[in-house]
Amino acid sequence: MKFVIATHNKGKLVEFQRLLEPMGIEAVTMDISEPEEDGASFAENAYIKAAAACKETGLPAVADDSGLCVDYLDGAPGIYSARFAQPGKRRLTVLEKLQGVPLEQRGAHFVSAVCCVFPNGDRVEAEGKCFGSIGFESRGENGFGYDSIFEQDGVTFGELTAAEKDARSHRGHAFAAFEKKLRDYLERKGAEL
Repeated sequence: MKFVIATHNKGKLVEFQRLLEPMGIEAVTMDISEPEEDGASFAENAYIKAAAACKETGLPAVADDSGLCVDYLDGAPGIYSARFAQPGKRRLTVLEKLQGVPLEQRGAHFVSAVCCVFPNGDRVEAEGKCFGSIGFESRGENGFGYDSIFEQDGVTFGELTAAEKDARSHRGHAFAAFEKKLRDYLERKGAEL
């Protein structure tokens, strides 16, 4: 089964392919337009992206909207994570806003909402979260986005291997739930992966 991945983020694309291919899904990309993400939640924005890609390509489309929520910043950057600061300065901006903030007030979590929209209008949705804290500096070369400043157990996501990150990340949790829901949906529809 072929699904189009509704993202222009190369880091996300690699993760999508790694998480979907074991399900027997051929994850492909196409030159698709980027709809305005004007939803009030991660789930709404994931749906907007998946629905637009499905309509444009005629294929089932999977999208994720995800972001970092920092307790000290009242949940910011949240749904604005990709637009929080100039590209290349997002991590630094978070670190600057937390300058002088002690470890016990640096709590944060990542959220990933995954949505698959089918040409018949049906959708399958799941959400995953993972909790940790914001480090005092950027560490690690792996991952993308805010990975190198988000810590769990003293290790940043930027220091984890892909398999380690998938096992504990918001997107890994979301895709585990998504896989179960997708299999249930396809079983009800009499389709197979």
